[in-house]
Amino acid sequence: MINRDSELSITRQAELLGFSRGMVYYEPKVINESDLKLMNAIDKLHMDFPFMGARMLRNQLNRQGLNGGRRHVRTLMRRMGIHAIYRKPKNTSAHNPEHKVYPYLLRGMNIIANQVWALDTTYIPMARGFVYLTAVIDWATRKVLAHKVAITLEACHAIDVLNEAFAKYDAPQIVNTDQGSQFTAHDFVQTVKDNNCQISMDGRGAWRDNVMVERLWRSVKYERVYLKAYDSVAHAKADISEYLWWYNSEREHSSLNKQTPNELYNKTVKTFNLAA
Repeated sequence: MINRDSELSITRQAELLGFSRGMVYYEPKVINESDLKLMNAIDKLHMDFPFMGARMLRNQLNRQGLNGGRRHVRTLMRRMGIHAIYRKPKNTSAHNPEHKVYPYLLRGMNIIANQVWALDTTYIPMARGFVYLTAVIDWATRKVLAHKVAITLEACHAIDVLNEAFAKYDAPQIVNTDQGSQFTAHDFVQTVKDNNCQISMDGRGAWRDNVMVERLWRSVKYERVYLKAYDSVAHAKADISEYLWWYNSEREHSSLNKQTPNELYNKTVKTFNLAA
């Protein structure tokens, strides 16, 4: 894809192809089989018991016959982009002073379609290795507005997903994320602001603050990913895209009165536009 003999610079070629310059030179670090086995087990435990920290996960892994110390489990959790979910005391987490953390704005809101978008990234295991899935959903209807599968956990992928959603739909009032570094990065925050949206961020470790995306991840993993063994990144991308199309178009939700996300989104937005 990249022609190093071209008159165009590497940076410009990467820009035209839609990925960051760093991806051209990125060489994935080899992860041994024992670590991949631990990471996949951690992922499943985290989906079922999100309150588990490194120590409790270590104990559960050991009970399953998987060896891993607490520090090693914590390192793998960081690589996967996950953390234990519980309310921490205030003012105990130091943040990068260059990365501003914004307050949570959704508490007490009666949210309607296309008023709030939620964005998050999750770990996706493959037969060998793993990828990350980033998605943006409409909070009120659960419709997946855009998504991307990538091999790194970077702000550029979150920006790509957000820009794709902005290109397809009217901008919402609020974009909600967690406090992950890809969402507190200056370029991501600026993308939100450039589209005249307010930024809302979950409380540190507060699962319920971004509950709609967490429910999506559970559906994606238990209804698709854990039933598969993706043998390539291309396979993962194609299969997850197929699932998310089905999730939007065909999967009824009891919480949506047995409507699909597409049905509720289209109906609500149309009604709102007529009223306006």
